[in-house]
Amino acid sequence: MGRWEPDARGRLAAAALELYGERGYEQTTVAEIARRAGLTERTFFRHYADKREVLFDGSDTLLRLFTDAVAGAPAGTAPLDAVAAALDAAAEFFTDRRDHSRRRQAVIAAHAELRERELIKLASIASALTEALMGRGVAQPAAALSAEAGVAVFKIGFERWVGAEEDAPMARLLRETLEALREIAGDELAE
Repeated sequence: MGRWEPDARGRLAAAALELYGERGYEQTTVAEIARRAGLTERTFFRHYADKREVLFDGSDTLLRLFTDAVAGAPAGTAPLDAVAAALDAAAEFFTDRRDHSRRRQAVIAAHAELRERELIKLASIASALTEALMGRGVAQPAAALSAEAGVAVFKIGFERWVGAEEDAPMARLLRETLEALREIAGDELAE
């Protein structure tokens, strides 16, 4: 086995996604993932707690990108504009990852347990964004509303981006989705 080859984590993630696509998530074992990657089960468990977590690798990085972008927005930036900066940072994270994201999303969409984990990830991002906005002096409920709106924009924009009919860049889709939210909010406030 090629235990000493570089990027064991990446090889495990690639092998898992391939196997989930070929055999299905539930039918794939950790042993099969490790074997496909040319590694041992022990090595798998050094990198991932279980086969589910392979699909959520990078969640911490994404969360950090969101919060760092909000924290780094210029002073006086409106809360939703700070969240827009976070959406731009997220779009950069996904550059050149569309195929991987589409395959990953197909696996997640097919399993309730994985959809639940995805919702937990999004809730964690919303909570962290709320804290980051409050750290900028944004009071409640504006901080939580802006954070939740940003996560909704991300979720809908991401779903559009991984959709089979879409080929637009993620950044454009996120901006369009945010603009649609602003239009809806503007319409509702005008009534």
